[in-house]
Amino acid sequence: MDSTPLVVCNNLRIQSHKVFKGIAERGKSSTGWKYGFKLHLVINHLGEFLSFCVTKGNIDDRKPVADLVGELVGWIYGDKGYLSEKLRAWLAENDIHLVTKVRKNMKAKALKAFDKIMLRKRAVIESVIDQLKNVSQIEHTRHRSPFDFAVNLLAGLIAYTKQPLKPHIDRESNR
Repeated sequence: MDSTPLVVCNNLRIQSHKVFKGIAERGKSSTGWKYGFKLHLVINHLGEFLSFCVTKGNIDDRKPVADLVGELVGWIYGDKGYLSEKLRAWLAENDIHLVTKVRKNMKAKALKAFDKIMLRKRAVIESVIDQLKNVSQIEHTRHRSPFDFAVNLLAGLIAYTKQPLKPHIDRESNR
């Protein structure tokens, strides 16, 4: 599980931007302030989408998790943006085990060896996001309408699903 910002306007032009006025919001990501939306993804070990949603750019990563997990059960591996005891407890009630790393100022949690390995394999979702942005080109700042944005995003997501080779976790590998 991860999220990525979808920028619809350069920061210098936010004040004069009219296409997404009242729809998009300014939010902070790990790489700085962005104006636009966030794409939240849940993928499986084969790099296939299990669920996704789009929120305004200022929405916390933890907020859409309930909508994303829906009928899922099992384990979900997320980054530090999903750290929350309240969220972890709610997911546990729904037969979902959330595994994340801890922040530097937190006590280290004892993780099973499998969970440690799977957290290292989170690079797969980062590769999926990279392919969505660079190959399927779901992000650009030239949209002329919100409908154009939605069509471009959905077309990029569909194009990704049709790729014959997706980033995935190789079960045969001993790395």
